[in-house]
Parts: sequence; C-alpha cells; structure tokens
Amino acid sequence: MGYIPLGAVFGFLFVQAGAPWWLALTSSVIVFAGAAQFMAVPMLASGMPVAAIALATLVVNLRHIFYGLSLLHKLPAQPWARWYLVFALTDETYSVLTTLPPGTSTRQMVAVALLNQGWWVLGTLLGAVIGAQAQVALVGLDFALAALFAVLAVEQWRSAHSAAPLWVALTSYGAAHLILPQQALLIAIGFSVAAGGWLALRQDAKVRA
Repeated sequence: MGYIPLGAVFGFLFVQAGAPWWLALTSSVIVFAGAAQFMAVPMLASGMPVAAIALATLVVNLRHIFYGLSLLHKLPAQPWARWYLVFALTDETYSVLTTLPPGTSTRQMVAVALLNQGWWVLGTLLGAVIGAQAQVALVGLDFALAALFAVLAVEQWRSAHSAAPLWVALTSYGAAHLILPQQALLIAIGFSVAAGGWLALRQDAKVRA
C-alpha cells in the first residue's frame, strides 16, 4: 500500500510542474521507474532534452542489473513473463520475490509485479487528478518511502537464515558516514558488496571443508 501515497506524490508533483495528468499516468505505465520518475519531474520542468533524462534514468536504475543477476535462477522460462518481470522489477518487487518460497508459480510471480505496478499507477492517477483540480499540499506523504523500505527490511530479516546482512548494512553505513558523509550511501554499498563477497567465500570454504 506504500505505492499509493508514493504514486500520488509523483502524480501531484508532475501535474504541478505543468504537465497534463494523462502524461503522468502514461509515465507510470510505460516507464515505472519509481525514484527515477521523481527525478524526471524537475528535469522536465527545466526543459532538459529527453536524451539527458533517459541517460539519468539509466544511471539511477543501474542497481537493477544486480537485482536481475541474483534473480536469474528464479525468473520464469516463458518469454512474456520473463520480460515483464525484467521491466517491472523495482526495489519493492525484488524484496518480495526474493522471499517467495522455492517452486512459486510463474502466475504468482507475475501477479506480484503486476499488483505493485497497479498500485503505483492508481496512486499516480489519484495524485494527478488532485494536482489538476485543487491546490493542496501533500506534505509528509513522502515519508511513505522510508516507511515502506523499513517494512521490507523487516520482512527480509524475518525470512533470512542469518542476521549478518542487516548488521553488515548498518555497520557499513555507520563507517561510511564517518569517512565521507556526503557519499555515505555509495561507500556503504561498496562496503556491503565487499563484505557479502567475503562472507560468501567463507561459507564456500566451510562447505568444502
């Protein structure tokens, strides 16, 4: 349900920037890029070329490459389902898909992604209509993003066999914030990747032993 307030904020901001409501809805249907859509609002408002916006969107969504690589063994074989899941893969969808039990059907996996996009599109429509009809402030709704990720983190923790990933993430961010606060997230991701690789090698060594 976090998608509805998030989508509403996007639709509202998109319309308030001067774009028609239907264009906000179209963006959520054929782009569906979450944070990149928010980023595109001021870029469109300032008149930046579409090529520059597309490049920025690509950079922001590069993390999805790593998401996809870790899901290769789970993605269905059917081309239509496989390509839709590639298109609709978001942070939240990835989190849910990785907690599904082995043997989950293609229909269930596609349903998860389709449901998430549906909530986002519905939120966008509501926000765009409100933004086009009334001058209201959606102050505070942007906190839904932090709340949504908090819930996803808890679900990941509950489904994991070890608490190590959570402690690695917290420790990495704490260390990164002390080293370079302005780039803490990027540095923390690097630390987490390195720690994850080291833990995987250590686990592999134990299995071989």
